[in-house]
Amino acid sequence: MADTEEAPQIDETRLQAIRRRIEEVAGDAPQLAKLALEQMVTKHNPDLKGTAGSAGRVGAQSGNVSELTAIAKLKPGGADRLRRIFGLVNGNFDGAQKVGTLHNMRFVFFDNDTRILFATAYDGDWDTYINDFATKIPDLMDLLFASVEGWPGIASPKVKDFIADHQITAAGWFVANPQVTVVDVRRLQRMEHAVNEFLDKVG
Repeated sequence: MADTEEAPQIDETRLQAIRRRIEEVAGDAPQLAKLALEQMVTKHNPDLKGTAGSAGRVGAQSGNVSELTAIAKLKPGGADRLRRIFGLVNGNFDGAQKVGTLHNMRFVFFDNDTRILFATAYDGDWDTYINDFATKIPDLMDLLFASVEGWPGIASPKVKDFIADHQITAAGWFVANPQVTVVDVRRLQRMEHAVNEFLDKVG
């Protein structure tokens, strides 16, 4: 089936400006890559509100969704300890749903199990998110991060500095639905469930 999507209309002056900017940014890239970049820029949806901004103290935010990526050293045996914990719960920390803004979180070991990458996506700003960790799942946070060197404890007044010092803001990031929050998703799920129940009854 042929692609019927119309190419966006763009005047020659703007196109030349885009090409000059691409040369400035990626002049040393292969020509094919520059053509792909030109296509990406010219077809960018100006109505998309997902342009990355700041999540607050550190991290990027796209629409309502923010990211947190942190890298830290592990204590000796820390990776093995965490693997046992992950195995016990089959890698599923359902209790983390108490943080109502949490989209996901993941843990990756690297450098021969001496370091850990913790990455998560959440709704809202950085300070509020860390506060939610401290008030809603403090025991889980300390259980998981006690294996990290220097972890002060989630209740410590130094914990925000510790997290910020280990966090690295994403250089590039894409969110498919940046305006959709966790609360929105759960509301839509409830609506879908109610509609399906109604249809089952009338069917």
